[in-house]
Amino acid sequence: MVKEKERCTRKQHRSQEEIKACSKRLNRIEGQIKGINKMIQEDRHCDDILIQLAAVNNAIKSLGEELLLHHMKTCMVTDIKNNNLDTIDEVLYLFRRLK
Repeated sequence: MVKEKERCTRKQHRSQEEIKACSKRLNRIEGQIKGINKMIQEDRHCDDILIQLAAVNNAIKSLGEELLLHHMKTCMVTDIKNNNLDTIDEVLYLFRRLK
């Protein structure tokens, strides 16, 4: 198991364009959450709220999958090329935490 202090400490993971895209998606998710809160305050039908919750869940899952894919294609590839095979343990640890 990878200990917290042994994990990667790199600072620059994403380009400014990628940061902007992630932020835009998170802002959209935040808007959806606020919309759900409003629906609850307005005592809207449970089915409508549940559909919106499923949409938020899917949006978060999709963003997480994109970040994981980016991590594997960039950080992991770089580490493996530099013979840092601990990165494999790090991603396995990450998979266990994402369950």
